[in-house]
Amino acid sequence: MLALLAFPARATEPQIPNFWDLKEQLPKPQIDTLQRLRFLTTVDFPPFNYIDSTGRLAGFHIDLARRICAELGISDKCQIQALPWGELEDAMTRGEGEAILAGIGVTAETRETFAFSRPYLQFAARFAMQKANAMTEPLHVGLAGKRIGVMAGSAHEKMLRAYFPGVQPVTYQRTEWLYEDLRAGKIDGGFGDGMRLAFWLAGSDSAGCCRFAGGPYIAPEFLGNGLAIAVKPQDAMLADAFNYALRELQAKGVFAELYLRYFPLSFY
Repeated sequence: MLALLAFPARATEPQIPNFWDLKEQLPKPQIDTLQRLRFLTTVDFPPFNYIDSTGRLAGFHIDLARRICAELGISDKCQIQALPWGELEDAMTRGEGEAILAGIGVTAETRETFAFSRPYLQFAARFAMQKANAMTEPLHVGLAGKRIGVMAGSAHEKMLRAYFPGVQPVTYQRTEWLYEDLRAGKIDGGFGDGMRLAFWLAGSDSAGCCRFAGGPYIAPEFLGNGLAIAVKPQDAMLADAFNYALRELQAKGVFAELYLRYFPLSFY
């Protein structure tokens, strides 16, 4: 049984990730005493954070921060500051920010330093195959004996071997070599990070050869627990406020609009 299948695949509409029970009622936070909310982020993680052609800070995280502030009714108190990745934790320790929205993974190690909101995004693993030969679920049956490209030594290689023991993994040292062989039909499919595969599939380098097949697959034991907003441990109430705002943005369709703006070919 493929317990990793997170969402049913429907080719007629893009799939929007949803990690919230919309029947759950979260209490509206009381943050009237909050003097300011400074989000810390980076500039080198497109499409999440980057400098656009006009020299302005842009990206999915930037828009998400602004929508969170608007949902909480504190837009006038919100600021967003970009720093090098290695300086984020020290900046929080020095009191230069109240939250980090920069793709910090939720792990046992990071929980020693931060409190977190619930995950707002998780990275799904996907198969990509040539359009003429793309399979549908259950893939663990049809993939038996197939040659599937995967990055050597990656979490995705471990996941592929663990959950699809019937395949013949073909390992690569460079992503572009995997994509080249997939486009040329030298392998039966590729397996890896859905977001990166989505950008390749939608780009000119793929020459329209391929599409997603099956999935998506969520496996925290291999791919982590997703992305969340980090706050100081003593600011757990602020994390609760983010949870409220994120759930409301999901329920109102705002998160879907942001997701499709930056990920027009959904990796779910």
